[in-house]
Amino acid sequence: MTNTVENSIINNSEVIAHITMKLSDGSAADSTKVNNKPAIIMMGNASISPAFEEQILGLKTGESKEFTLCAKDAFGESNPDNIHYMDIDKFNGDVPAKVGNIITFTQPGNVELPGMIREVSGTSVTIDFNHPLAGQEITFVIDIVEIK
Repeated sequence: MTNTVENSIINNSEVIAHITMKLSDGSAADSTKVNNKPAIIMMGNASISPAFEEQILGLKTGESKEFTLCAKDAFGESNPDNIHYMDIDKFNGDVPAKVGNIITFTQPGNVELPGMIREVSGTSVTIDFNHPLAGQEITFVIDIVEIK
């Protein structure tokens, strides 16, 4: 006989779930269902916010829940320190300075950091290294596939 607690999400569960994210205007921002590749969430390892963990604690396999988190509990607030300016001559045909392009910069230690080009003004290119969803309230729809 299976104990129901084992089938519920607890502090150290590994959770396999489909997650759909919607912006405050109701438009879809992203969904694991697009490529049918559910996310793996490790509870208690700080990979997701405590507010997100709190929302899914106790859910069982097969259950779904919709909840909304403010920016600081979702992808964080937009940090002005993560906005940088580069000279347009650092870009070329292979890596054009075009608004909306996401460019990956290699940091010391081979850490890759994606940045989105927000503005091109004269010879200055504005690059935003904040998460694309930072500063936004996000509604999550989570469908629990499996709990380990």
